[in-house]
Amino acid sequence: MSANVNTASPRKKKILMVVANPSTSKTTGWPIGFWWAELTHPYWTFTEAGYEVEIRSPDGGAVVADSYSDPEDASGYSAHDLVSLGFKKSPKHLALLQDTKSIDDVSPKGYDAIFLVGGQSPMVTFRGSSKLEKLVASFYEADKVTALVCHATCLLLDVKLASGERLVKGKTWTGFATSEEKYADSFVGKRIQPFWIEDEARKIEGTNFVVDQMFREFAVRDGLLVTGQQQNSGTAAARLVIEALGR
Repeated sequence: MSANVNTASPRKKKILMVVANPSTSKTTGWPIGFWWAELTHPYWTFTEAGYEVEIRSPDGGAVVADSYSDPEDASGYSAHDLVSLGFKKSPKHLALLQDTKSIDDVSPKGYDAIFLVGGQSPMVTFRGSSKLEKLVASFYEADKVTALVCHATCLLLDVKLASGERLVKGKTWTGFATSEEKYADSFVGKRIQPFWIEDEARKIEGTNFVVDQMFREFAVRDGLLVTGQQQNSGTAAARLVIEALGR
């Protein structure tokens, strides 16, 4: 037997998940954050595939979830979400959210893909964030899989590449649908979001924004770009990331 046989295990693929920092909605006055299922379901999917996952936020520090996404919230809206409940009840996993690192020193070289988690806060804190736009563009231009889910896709309304062209030029992608925004507004009895992603996306020339039925799992992959429609699409988007990376 040769003494030079390499028995080292292959390097695990590494995913950077970015969750929004806490904020306050300018339209409702509510405290807002990330959406539990859009973090925990992809996290589970990635780790089950043997990937390493790192969770950061744009500014660092503790992050909090939207109340309606909490499986223990009194509303009962997400009481069915046992994956998020398990994450919450695990001290090891909950600790990952209590003091996140910022994205300031991130280099795409250290990761195989980036995955932006949605929620209500991204509509306030992601939109207009030049450093987050630059980060996403840098991953895409480094030929890394670039994924965004639900309201996190609002970032794609503005991201431009080094050429000056929009990242979504010539791309098919999805995000939270106008029909879903109308449903949510009706559910709570008021306007929730300052703008609607689908309406804004359809104003962009040369891009193809698509949606499926309300709140049905739906994700799209166009080359390196992966997008998920809403909170029920996180797992589907994660699977497309895994597909793009060749597992």
